[in-house]
Amino acid sequence: MNAFLLVHCLFLIFASKVEGTAESPEVLVFTVATEDNHGLQRYLRSAKMYGIKVEVLGLGQKWEGGNMETLGGGQKVNLLKEKLQSLKINTKSKEPIVLFTDSYDVMFLGNIDEIVERFKKSQRRVLFSAEPFCWPDLKLAKHYPDNSSSNAFLNSGAFIGYLQDILQILVTNKITNQDDDQLFYTKIYIQEKYRKMYEMGLDSKCTLFLNLNGALSDVELVLNSTEEWPYIIHKAFNERPLIVHGNGPSKLMLNHYSNYLAKSWSVKEGCVLCKEKRIELKEDALPVVMLSVFVEQPTPFLEEFLQQVDEIDYPKDKIHLFIHNNVDFHEAELDKYFQAHSREYITAKRITPTDYQSEAEARDIAKNRCANSACDYLFSVDSIARVDSSTLRYLLSTGYDVVAPMLVRPGQAWSNFWGAINSQGYYARSSDYMDIINRKIIGIWNVPFITNCYLMNISLFRDKSDKEVSHIKEGLDPDMAFCASLRKRGIMMHVSNEREHGHLVNPDTFDISRKNPDVYQVMDNRIEWEQRYLSPEYYDNFAENRKHSVPCPDVYWFPIMSPRFCAEWIEVMEDFGEWSDGSNMDQRLEGGYEAVPTRDIHMKQVGLDIQWLHILKEYVRPLQEMVFTGYYHNPPVSVMNFVVRYRPNEQPSLRPHHDSSTYTINIALNTPNKDFEGGGCNFIRYNCSVKDTKLGWMLMHPGRLTHFHEGLRVTKGTRYIMISFIDP
Repeated sequence: MNAFLLVHCLFLIFASKVEGTAESPEVLVFTVATEDNHGLQRYLRSAKMYGIKVEVLGLGQKWEGGNMETLGGGQKVNLLKEKLQSLKINTKSKEPIVLFTDSYDVMFLGNIDEIVERFKKSQRRVLFSAEPFCWPDLKLAKHYPDNSSSNAFLNSGAFIGYLQDILQILVTNKITNQDDDQLFYTKIYIQEKYRKMYEMGLDSKCTLFLNLNGALSDVELVLNSTEEWPYIIHKAFNERPLIVHGNGPSKLMLNHYSNYLAKSWSVKEGCVLCKEKRIELKEDALPVVMLSVFVEQPTPFLEEFLQQVDEIDYPKDKIHLFIHNNVDFHEAELDKYFQAHSREYITAKRITPTDYQSEAEARDIAKNRCANSACDYLFSVDSIARVDSSTLRYLLSTGYDVVAPMLVRPGQAWSNFWGAINSQGYYARSSDYMDIINRKIIGIWNVPFITNCYLMNISLFRDKSDKEVSHIKEGLDPDMAFCASLRKRGIMMHVSNEREHGHLVNPDTFDISRKNPDVYQVMDNRIEWEQRYLSPEYYDNFAENRKHSVPCPDVYWFPIMSPRFCAEWIEVMEDFGEWSDGSNMDQRLEGGYEAVPTRDIHMKQVGLDIQWLHILKEYVRPLQEMVFTGYYHNPPVSVMNFVVRYRPNEQPSLRPHHDSSTYTINIALNTPNKDFEGGGCNFIRYNCSVKDTKLGWMLMHPGRLTHFHEGLRVTKGTRYIMISFIDP
């Protein structure tokens, strides 16, 4: 048990025995919890927020009441009975009131005075919470005094009453720890003599208690109101309950509501709970982390991902490294990284494709390897997750046991978490999902599913009962299986959008059968594509008062592509290798005839036509609009996009001609006097030539009428240029 919980429980045990005042009865609040877990911690926090003193019964004892997914819970009855029988009641005080609730799936939403006031208004001596289902024995429904109500049946997750009446109910029948507690109370309630004897009633209109199962369509979470703190209302009864119970399958909805309720979050204060849990990392006492890297699918820009791994802002002598690679295509790159960096870590382990370990097996190996060693946290990172170097430190500082940084595919609603799940355990969109991913609301959110990048406190997985937490389950992928087992164990997952942490790359169109497949990713992974392939000087073109290079009249020169782009673009063409023969007959063209032929490869031939049109729209068009003022055509139209190859023994030059375009671009893909000699473009009308072309720079000039031009002779080596005839 953590220190806070121990002190809290001891305080509440003593406080619960304090005499009531002359004006109000003594109120004894009890719950049962045999283990300290996230549900209990949330329950006790909600009690603390409203000044409610709770005594926790059974803490540290062995749970013998079943798994609570079917019948069970009798141990709760016996623990409460034992406690009440042991009390010494001050007969001078008013008749004591006992409030009992479950703990792991219950939250308080009001103070004890409000709770007692509503109880007294019921004019009952014992009041049970109510639900729409007769559980666990449907046959008993006919014995209820009024089973026509929409909320007609007893739920034992919360009840309140005078001590002597509740004690008499508890001793009416015997119950074993394995028996069902709700059935125990139901069999007493449905007998008229006991109902009258103890003046028992059900809170059928949810004035005090709200059981969420079966009521979710009637429950509304109110965030924006004149009140500071969010609250829930039962719309059908127009009631604002003070104790909420996430019974049965509604536990996940309680988790969702808990992001806001019990003074956890407000429009004004933001995430109050986040601030409460925050911890300060001490540099001389940093926890030991296992960094688990998973490459489970062909991944765009893996080189940048490995650089991200290497640049994590955390001492490597506090990190164990674990890498699982399931993709042959990436093995050489990963091997190079591992050989270069593995000795920097405390330990390093790598599983390769030839080890034939499935993703699920590898993820369990990483978890167990950390749990069985001197490791405090597991930081799991998939290759599609791109996070900044400070993310690990940030996650450690949140104080949450299982927490992920929110990562989203740029421009999409696809993220690394689910806000809700449906009845089959698959994705469902929560009411606040879009607000979270768009950061309209900021905080750390309790969610039912996280993936791709997350931090886990490994102490959660050292208990024998947590061996069942696994990534392996038939019919489920590893992430779904793992999160389902966490939910079953009551381990809560969280995602943080407190700050921008990074994003997800999109692997859907990454085709490793192509040469240099990353260069095709301009549309699906723009951030990485720009960082690698756009010229570092590209955005300088738009600087205020920038003077653009004009080597010839109306010919503009811009840095646009990086040297790496140029090299990989050439490699794509040469790998394809089917250069045209330079004759006028060209079956690639409509009509089959080219008036001014070159030795070239069209973008359509190498599957780059759509990508190149995107480049024209996103990177070329803004430059054109800036210098050819008054001409706007979005998107640009171009049916002729090709790489030309000039060689002395093939086609060394190109005769004078006009381009069939409104304007033409010409990008130098290699360097004169290094890769080739000679070459260049001569504008005949102006007697002006551009010979010293710059690698990755683009010439832009009008196409028809004014700029009659020719390709100058290449005398040595090979010259490559990328050409587009835009808006023919």
